[in-house]
Amino acid sequence: MTDIQHTTPEEAAAKAGVLVESLPWLKRFRDQIIVIKYGGNAMVSEQLQDAFAEDIAYLRYVGVKPVVVHGGGPQISQMLDRLAIPSEFKGGYRVTSTEAIGVVRMVLTGQINPQLVGKINTHGAALATGLSGEDAGLFGGRRKGILIDGEHHDLGAVGDVVTVDPRPVLDHLEAGRIPVVSSIAPDLDSPGASLNVNADAAAAALAVALEATKLVVLTDVAGLYADWPNRDSLVSHLTAAELREMLPRLESGMIPKMQACLDAVDGGVDTAAIIDGRQPHSVLVEIFTEQGIGTEVVAK
Repeated sequence: MTDIQHTTPEEAAAKAGVLVESLPWLKRFRDQIIVIKYGGNAMVSEQLQDAFAEDIAYLRYVGVKPVVVHGGGPQISQMLDRLAIPSEFKGGYRVTSTEAIGVVRMVLTGQINPQLVGKINTHGAALATGLSGEDAGLFGGRRKGILIDGEHHDLGAVGDVVTVDPRPVLDHLEAGRIPVVSSIAPDLDSPGASLNVNADAAAAALAVALEATKLVVLTDVAGLYADWPNRDSLVSHLTAAELREMLPRLESGMIPKMQACLDAVDGGVDTAAIIDGRQPHSVLVEIFTEQGIGTEVVAK
């Protein structure tokens, strides 16, 4: 005889309470586009990969239209180390040599993207589909440098996303699929060349182009700290104006993430949030609970 697991009335009521709490957010986000930037430790832990895939599939099944943009910093670093290609960071950005860009492209588009698509598709064979920023003119990039203490630094084959054609993503959304986009872009000034574009910035640019309701950025900390490393200075909510004032004082690694949130909100996205990707199901907690998780940025 099959062993049936019984649920007590108290356990059933608690589960019902959780579902009811999500109702206002289900009503708010149904049929809306939410862009989620996936990266950090959530990408290298098997358990967290599975939890993230479950979250994305859940969003799709309850009527939300999730779009995933991913980087691959840890995996890129591992592959560069394996190939004895030096890694260097300036101002939170990876310096990418001509030799390294081939590795970046291979890891993002050839390894991480199909792996993530496969994880999501364990919950439904035709749920997710992989895209690169190089596909169908989705992204167009231009090389960028960076100012550090007033001095200009070259970053190599690193660029900004300067054009976005959202049609490839919208076509997949209209077909009921979950687009999973790797953060690589063609160099508009050098046909045939590729650029390593910051995944946070790429996600923000895509969220604006898609007129998304929300941008969610997974990171490796609990959120934005006003006075790092003081753990009591975590900021749960702030306006674009407050963030703009705070941005120059932030740690260099946090600047690209918070700049992405600011760019998204300035571009018309209702809210942007950075959340702790080390917590299982952090995406669902952020979207479907009153308190959310991490730091949320709003226009005003």
